[in-house]
Amino acid sequence: MAMNSARACKDRAVEAFQPVSEMLDVGECEPLKAAVHGVILATVAVCAVYNAAAWLKRRQRHLAVNAVVYGIAVWWERAHVMHHLVACPSATGTGLPSPPPVLADDAHAA
Repeated sequence: MAMNSARACKDRAVEAFQPVSEMLDVGECEPLKAAVHGVILATVAVCAVYNAAAWLKRRQRHLAVNAVVYGIAVWWERAHVMHHLVACPSATGTGLPSPPPVLADDAHAA
């Protein structure tokens, strides 16, 4: 009886994990992935600015190292955000953002 219960529990765990597993596939939930990396980008940017400012004030070597490391992390996370934004599906189907529509009044204004 315990084997059946353990097997059923394992099957439920696999089923519960399936949506998360699918989300991790390429092309799935790209806006969410971009948002997660965007939050990380903002965090490391704040850390980079703080450490650079602290280094300018105190001239301690570890602050300079931190500023450089966080600066590289900003570049790294920006690359991830851009990767996920380019992979987002658009109305044109190209993966790139579609241009805004041109209104009739805007066309004659120029």
